[in-house]
Amino acid sequence: MTYLIQGETGDWEVVVGLEVHAQAITNSKLFSGAPTTFGAEPNQNVALVDAAMPGMLPVINEIAIEQAVRTGLGLRAVINRTSVFERKNYFYADLPQGYQISQFLHPIVGEGTVTVDLADGTSRDIGVERLHLEQDAGKSMHDQDPTRTMIDLNRAGVVLMEIVSKPDIRTPEEAGAYVKKMRAIIRYLGTCDGNMEEGSMRADVNVSVRPVGETELRTRVEVKNVNSVRFVMQAIEIEAARQVDVWEEGGEVVQETRLFDAHKGETRPMRTKEFAHDYRYFPDPDLLPIRLEEDFIEKIRASLPELPDDKKARFISELGLSAYDAGVLVADRDTAAYFEEAAKGHDAKQVANWLTTNLFGALNKLDLEIGASPISATHLGELVGLIEDDTISSRIAKDVFEEMLATSKSPEAIVEDKGLKQITDTRAIEAIVDQVIADSPDQVADVQGGNEKGIGWFVGQVMKASQGKANPGQVNGLLRKKLLG
Repeated sequence: MTYLIQGETGDWEVVVGLEVHAQAITNSKLFSGAPTTFGAEPNQNVALVDAAMPGMLPVINEIAIEQAVRTGLGLRAVINRTSVFERKNYFYADLPQGYQISQFLHPIVGEGTVTVDLADGTSRDIGVERLHLEQDAGKSMHDQDPTRTMIDLNRAGVVLMEIVSKPDIRTPEEAGAYVKKMRAIIRYLGTCDGNMEEGSMRADVNVSVRPVGETELRTRVEVKNVNSVRFVMQAIEIEAARQVDVWEEGGEVVQETRLFDAHKGETRPMRTKEFAHDYRYFPDPDLLPIRLEEDFIEKIRASLPELPDDKKARFISELGLSAYDAGVLVADRDTAAYFEEAAKGHDAKQVANWLTTNLFGALNKLDLEIGASPISATHLGELVGLIEDDTISSRIAKDVFEEMLATSKSPEAIVEDKGLKQITDTRAIEAIVDQVIADSPDQVADVQGGNEKGIGWFVGQVMKASQGKANPGQVNGLLRKKLLG
């Protein structure tokens, strides 16, 4: 899909790169033993080194290194055998050290690839430039006091994996798909929970524009701390349109950091974008370079789960799902696990249809995640099984599904309690068919006079008379035989 902005002077192309900040799942911070639990009272999860007390030295959290390597392997990226922590120097109230310990010249993970699936059925590879580890800053709270800003250091020192894409993204849709896929990968890996609302995953969006046909990259603007997929897409549209207006009016786009205001539908300046030399990076003298052994990396590689792309391919080849259905099901790890459990011993296509159509819709109305579904995966599979063996019809199955949703009972129990088993006894169905035909001489004459579509009316009457329990296929066959000969 091509996304172009039509300006006064012609069409403009959008060039986007994303920096995804993913909080690694660890029990303690990158350089201290302080806990990382979300929602603690302000300044409770703070060790002396997080507060930059004099003489306190950082100690590397080995689990953080493992999580970074695990994520890099999941992104099909190069794992650098040697990486270095450096100090990124800048002043901010919630950065007590006066610098951030990060990685610049020698990150722990190098180039990789993320494949995104788009709405038109196509896929695109988006390059990953690097993944580096860094400590998070604290949080400035401006709404606690009318004259003062409060500082909460609970987040200070929390492990961040910054995943930087190449400027390969060309549309807001691709950007949204990239963030969704990145979130799916790290959730499958168990390296980040991907919760954008709580801030454990957020994105900085780098946007530039250029006339169609131009190959040089123009000045980019960074839109900072965007916390939802929808806002990432909106921020690109709004910022790109602003830049086109600036260029076409004869101005110059300034390299700067901007904030996205979703309520006003605009981006606004935050600060002039610094260059690397402004941060005066240098290797942290308190931390030795990290050198990874091959055995360490291979042990992590051997523990990787089946990732979304591989799972999607298996669902298509082994279970016969369409690429679209497979893509929907693997987008979330819990949904994929639910589907696989439900599909055991049953028609996978039917299970996928009930899951994506009926259950997704019901959970959406109830505002529930799949993990909190009132209908267990086993019970959904059993419902499909009852349809497969003709115990109930598809129409009755919808009623059973609603009862399952309300009570969490098994479909077998509901069918038994309510007497919903499908009538498949030919003699019993034939008796109902004969009665309906005898009671409807005008409709019989209409069908026998050439209106075959009228058989549908008879089917409806028989189903009504049987309270929906008659097997529809048998009903149709008997009616055609008796009315058309």
